Amino acid sequence: MLEWLESVGLVDHHCHGVLDTDLDRAEFEGLLTEADTGGPPGVSPFDSQIGFALRRWCPPVLDLDAHAEPDDYLARRAELGAAEVNRRFLAATGLEALCVDTGHTPRSMLDPPDLGRLAGAPAHEIVRLERVAEEVAASGAGAGGFADEVRARVAARGAAGAKSVAAYRAGLELTGERPPDTEVMAAAGRLLRQKAPRVHDEVLHRFLVWCASDAGLPVQFHVGLGDVDADLRRGDPLLLVDLLSALDRAGTPAMLLHNYPFHRQAGYLAQVLPNVYVDAGLATHNLGHRAPVLLAELLELAPFGKVLYSSDAFGLAELYHLGALLFRRGLAGLLAEGVDDGAWTAADAERVAALAASGNARRVYGL
Repeated sequence: MLEWLESVGLVDHHCHGVLDTDLDRAEFEGLLTEADTGGPPGVSPFDSQIGFALRRWCPPVLDLDAHAEPDDYLARRAELGAAEVNRRFLAATGLEALCVDTGHTPRSMLDPPDLGRLAGAPAHEIVRLERVAEEVAASGAGAGGFADEVRARVAARGAAGAKSVAAYRAGLELTGERPPDTEVMAAAGRLLRQKAPRVHDEVLHRFLVWCASDAGLPVQFHVGLGDVDADLRRGDPLLLVDLLSALDRAGTPAMLLHNYPFHRQAGYLAQVLPNVYVDAGLATHNLGHRAPVLLAELLELAPFGKVLYSSDAFGLAELYHLGALLFRRGLAGLLAEGVDDGAWTAADAERVAALAASGNARRVYGL
């Protein structure tokens, strides 16, 4: 099963740019954790699930033995240079297409065309809704023209989908009501009065989601796992039920991203709401050796036709490779075990694996 699945291309429906500069050990380790700062002395993210997964699976791509020591790995990485490292890992991922979130670039990163070139696959933009609103606010637009300008910019991007980061700002308890223009104007006025505009108003988050829906875009929602700014107390996807149901009535697909530790809740929503799709991006490579457990629990309720692949790779090209490899291995093991137990046939396993690898994403995003 694994050999067959390794031959199937993946659609990475949510990922980010990678750095095109060489990194020292501290910089590299900083990209192996969701923490904003380094840990205490003597504690390294190499001594974690993601660190051990990286040492197991990434060194051979750079012509080293598996389980190479961190210093040896980083020395080889520096010897090859960032451009060659990025080329090797993106090429090894086996992608058919990428959907790239361009809204978070704290430093210069490869853009979608460059990522697509390295991966040998078409790359499509995912527009981050809050970033659009903040750009409009910073441009000097008045509160009265704010809504129309945001709508126009979202529609004009030609993106494959849109993303909301309400989980980082206001939490996921968003009502399904489309906010009236008067409320949007008032919220825009509050945003415009900020010295550095940052959307954290529940009204604006809902407005932005409806802008994407009206533009005919699938809407991605950050759920659960993230950096310290993501308040997990407000990141449970069950809080989104009202808005997800309203989007379903509007015919808008909703993509729940990451989901850990709420992946079972997300699987439930994928079963009961026709428009809801789920993935395990970011969590897959962070859980490393435990990734198969995550996928098995997600698929306890989520229909195979509602599960998508994403890496949520950011900064390090290694995370593209790890995300794809651990997803393939976890899914292949789950499906092979089912075949052995007589839970489904080998033909069934291959069919649903192809759906999760690329078919579902192609259908939803129209790729």
